[in-house]
Amino acid sequence: MKVFVVYCHPSRNSFTYQLKEEFLKGLKDANHEFIVSDLYQMNFNGDISEEEYEREAFYRTDIPVPEDVLIEQRKIQESDAIVFIYPVFWTEAPAKLVGWFDRVWTYRFAYDPNPQMKTLKKALFILSAGNTLKSLEETGEAHAMRIVMLGDRIKNRAIEKEMVILDGTTHWYEELREKKIKEHLKTAYNLGFNF
Repeated sequence: MKVFVVYCHPSRNSFTYQLKEEFLKGLKDANHEFIVSDLYQMNFNGDISEEEYEREAFYRTDIPVPEDVLIEQRKIQESDAIVFIYPVFWTEAPAKLVGWFDRVWTYRFAYDPNPQMKTLKKALFILSAGNTLKSLEETGEAHAMRIVMLGDRIKNRAIEKEMVILDGTTHWYEELREKKIKEHLKTAYNLGFNF
């Protein structure tokens, strides 16, 4: 399977970076093909321009889609599945990834009566969260994240969709954190290997 990985974290010294590396190792060991868009490394512009807004808000197809967006759309079209790996920032993805959706999910590509975007076999979200999953479930934050990502941003754009929240990684939970990190890195590898 060919997998498009959209990775979004500002630091290479992060736990999220380690998750990404383990997931890719699993994909590689299972002989999957993959391509990665590291949004910070490639300095992806997550800010929608006035022209892009005009095209999206008023369905102005005479305004061209920028080349950096077309590149991301081609990666989707050439893949069988898409994976998003990112940290939870205030119950949301980092702004750069939110901007990726704002810019890449364009009219006629991701939405209209007959969008051009292919239906992917799978969409997987791998999130690193400082808080515990128990807490995120109790507050409704985990449910909200699933609604936004699986229900809205993916919707019917993938046959199978899943969100995996790898929790308890903040320094506030020092003892729990060490145990969780080891478990989560194994989980990330297995998610890749069994993709």
